Amino acid sequence: MAANFNKVILAGNLTRDPELRYTPQGTAIAKIGLAINRRYTGQDGQTKDETTFVDVDAFGKQAEVIGQYLKKGRPVLIEGRLKLDQWDDKTTGQKRSRLGVILESFQFIDSKAGGPESSPPAAPSRPARPAAQPAAPAAESDVPPIEDDDVPF
Repeated sequence: MAANFNKVILAGNLTRDPELRYTPQGTAIAKIGLAINRRYTGQDGQTKDETTFVDVDAFGKQAEVIGQYLKKGRPVLIEGRLKLDQWDDKTTGQKRSRLGVILESFQFIDSKAGGPESSPPAAPSRPARPAAQPAAPAAESDVPPIEDDDVPF
């Protein structure tokens, strides 16, 4: 029996702002375009650039986060799976196909701090394990008293 494995990991820049839509059931869908650049030296010794464009679809909470924080030109790391879409062209009647990526997780690569459109630095799209770092003791004057009305939940 043959094993199957369908996983892609891509790092690139968004080619356009995300298109965020919702299904009638309320599920968020974000469509993004990703440009992945590759620089290499050809046989003639010249440095060459190659760009691959990939369409990525995200669903649910991840789609909403993408729609909120990502903009054209922003670098992002994508993990997902390949999906082949096939359809008949309405004008020509020919069979068409498109290979795209269904997002499973993502991470912000850069951190834009200080601006009104800044996002959390390197925020993962899924919860990470808490780091085992000791907390620095705070001085009593630095810690305000917590009252029941101050608790956000």
